[in-house]
Amino acid sequence: MRIAQVTPLWEQVPPSAYGGTEMIVSLLTEELVRLGHQVTLFATGDSETSARLVPGCDRALRPLGVLPPDYKRYEQQQLVKIFAMAHEFDVIHCHVGAAALPYAQRSQTPVVHTLHLPFTPRCEQLFSQHRQQNLISISNAHQRPELELNYVATVYNAIAVEQFTFYPQPEQPPYLVFLGRMSEAKGPHRAIEIAKRSGLPLKMAGKVSFEEKDFFEAQVAPQIDGEQIQFFGEVSQSRKKELLGKATATLFPISWPEPFGLVMAESMASGTPVIAMALGSAPEIVIDGKTGFLCHSVDDGVEAVTRIDRISRQACRDHVALNFGVERMVNGYEAVYRQVLGDRAERTYRLQTPRANLRPRRPEPVKATL
Repeated sequence: MRIAQVTPLWEQVPPSAYGGTEMIVSLLTEELVRLGHQVTLFATGDSETSARLVPGCDRALRPLGVLPPDYKRYEQQQLVKIFAMAHEFDVIHCHVGAAALPYAQRSQTPVVHTLHLPFTPRCEQLFSQHRQQNLISISNAHQRPELELNYVATVYNAIAVEQFTFYPQPEQPPYLVFLGRMSEAKGPHRAIEIAKRSGLPLKMAGKVSFEEKDFFEAQVAPQIDGEQIQFFGEVSQSRKKELLGKATATLFPISWPEPFGLVMAESMASGTPVIAMALGSAPEIVIDGKTGFLCHSVDDGVEAVTRIDRISRQACRDHVALNFGVERMVNGYEAVYRQVLGDRAERTYRLQTPRANLRPRRPEPVKATL
């Protein structure tokens, strides 16, 4: 197949540090190329790929501090270029959210959209205006049935498990780790409370974006003492893997409907169990009592720390290898591509065939399950 992959321009592909969407696009793109597909990656000019690269800008925009409306200008220029080339592809796979919807509406080439972020009120309105678009959720919890959108599949995100060193034992003395954006929804302040009440050190790493700076400075920074509570800022991929693998447990005390939460899979691939709030996708990723614990409060999180040594680190690794490997993700996306191409052929058939001879409509796709 001739496949276009369209990624945001905030980060390069693959990202050097933060960038979950860009990491997923990189893994998907490289595996599709390895399987023999003709893939074109629309991304930043400093991206690295074995696919054909068509840059939307010279380099990743977030490190340059480019803010809307400048970012929107780059994004719109990229989308205009992509859909002007639409005839070159069998399918266009967008990872940029609602921005591509108006272009996809007019495209003769089938378009699929993977939704990587939660719905905002504005996105709800836009997607509701384009209900016929082919949408892919990254967890079953991420779907919004009340909006009556056209979900064609759930395809879980993946990690390259073999790139994560397995740590059969945590480092001594023990510590907890928190990796993620320094936003209220991600819960770094709750991670600090769990660590302090548990009496264990907490190592934290993640970006502080401009829109989250006030929260960080008010609720997180004052608690960083460089001893029990340590903050390293954004770290490299290698440093992230080391922090995760050597930890006793990874804290994931979110307060929002997390669409996937890649760090949970990365942690378990390293052997480190996860203590997460039972919100959003967490119950689909963490097996309560086997690969970590699902909690409903900070009190639950503190209590879970006392039981974390009951979790088999090998079971954590095995769970990720079985359910969140690259091959499984790519198989899921290939099935989606075949489905939408078949849908286009069926629509053509239905337009050209007398009504009495029409074939029955195919059943709805089954959601992903573990």
